[in-house]
Amino acid sequence: MKTKFEEIVDLHAIGGVNTRKLNDLLILAHSENLIPSIEDIEKVMFIGIDFQNDFMEQGELAVPNSHKDIKNVAKFIHNNLEKITTIVVSLDTHQLQQIFHPSWWIDKNGEHPKPFTIITKEDVESGKWVAVDKQEESLNYIRNLEKLGKKQLCIWTYHCIEGTDGAALEGQFSNIIHFHSTARKSAIKKIVKGQDPLSEMYGIIKPEYSQHEYCNDEFLESLKLYDKIIVAGEAKSHCVLESVRQIVEYYANNRDILARIYLLDDCMSPIPGYEEMTEKAFKELKDIYGVNIVNSTDLSLI
Repeated sequence: MKTKFEEIVDLHAIGGVNTRKLNDLLILAHSENLIPSIEDIEKVMFIGIDFQNDFMEQGELAVPNSHKDIKNVAKFIHNNLEKITTIVVSLDTHQLQQIFHPSWWIDKNGEHPKPFTIITKEDVESGKWVAVDKQEESLNYIRNLEKLGKKQLCIWTYHCIEGTDGAALEGQFSNIIHFHSTARKSAIKKIVKGQDPLSEMYGIIKPEYSQHEYCNDEFLESLKLYDKIIVAGEAKSHCVLESVRQIVEYYANNRDILARIYLLDDCMSPIPGYEEMTEKAFKELKDIYGVNIVNSTDLSLI
């Protein structure tokens, strides 16, 4: 490939203003004259989960070390640009009034909960926290979360609000995936998630709990077409973990598919306070399901 990494990605601008013009990048990408991805013998899917501005180190829900993750993942894509067939990205997308945001709840004094407050079934049943609207539906959601053994309801800072800069892809990651899309004639597949006001949706396949029972079966089935499925993203403790869990649970009886999954450990980081839980969960993914956990510099593509 003729175009140097530094011509596409500005490492000093990660998490900040994008210094590259998209049309200038795409002119360079067109000039590469690479083999179209449809002709790949080994089919490789890369899944980038929630690499968005609000999860960067200066974002509204900052993930420490996310800038390093962007650097590593951008270099991985550049080094393997001619080998990655399809790029999929997820976009966490919210409104202000959602069950996991402070505005949804008030206490007896009319105060909203502070970010990172945990709200339990007992808290709602006792009246410690009351939903501003849809009280019964909100209590039903929390009851089902606990019944299913899911994560407790955590109140997050307002983040990835639809239409804001925080909801956009981080600029340098955006540069490299759009360069790939043009150079390899491969459309980026974008999964928008998290818009149901009455449910958290960490994973890219389905919400934590929903009465609508939505599941992205079409995407799950599409994974069968690929020889390698490579995953990176933010945050490792939540949206990456739940996305991978949902995929491996669907394919629990198909070890061949599970063996195709590679998690890029140096391209994802957890939310502080969840480190121990995350490492335990990732060990289970490896030991129970046979998922591969590697560093981006150690994964060899044909």
